[in-house]
Order: sequence, then C-alpha cells, then structure tokens
Amino acid sequence: MEWQLQDAKNHFSKVVQKARHEGPQIVTLRGERTAVVLSAHDYDALRAGRPTLVDDLLGGPDWDAELADAVEARAKTPSRDVAF
Repeated sequence: MEWQLQDAKNHFSKVVQKARHEGPQIVTLRGERTAVVLSAHDYDALRAGRPTLVDDLLGGPDWDAELADAVEARAKTPSRDVAF
C-alpha cells in the first residue's frame, strides 16, 4: 500500500503494523516515492551477511611503512581554531 506523507505521519503506528504484517510500506510525497517503512525482521534479513563499516575499515589493505610514516609525521594540532 502507498501512503501519502501526511497520512503516514498521522497514522505512523498503523503504517508500522502494516509493515510488520503485510510487508514494506511505501511513503510518497507529492506522488513521488520518498521512503519505505520496513519491519525490523525485513530490515535484519536485508542486512544479513553484509559487512559493517568497521568490518570494511579493518578489512582493508595493510598500511605499508611509507603510509604509516606519513600519518605519524602529520601535524598534531588542529588545522583551524574550534570554538565549543
């Protein structure tokens, strides 16, 4: 079923329940597909077996000595002032 954005906002719990029982729910904005509401089960199935960002970063090539030296040689101070 397609939901207009305002309807989806007003009936969010209903959209979530339909996603749980009937599958993904499409949300449109001015007639254009904008979002899809998935059940947690469907989302987990979609993500299953995919590496996380951490896996990707740690699974990359090893640093050679030249790259390690370049990283170590960089300035230790911020490149610009930061106000908090």
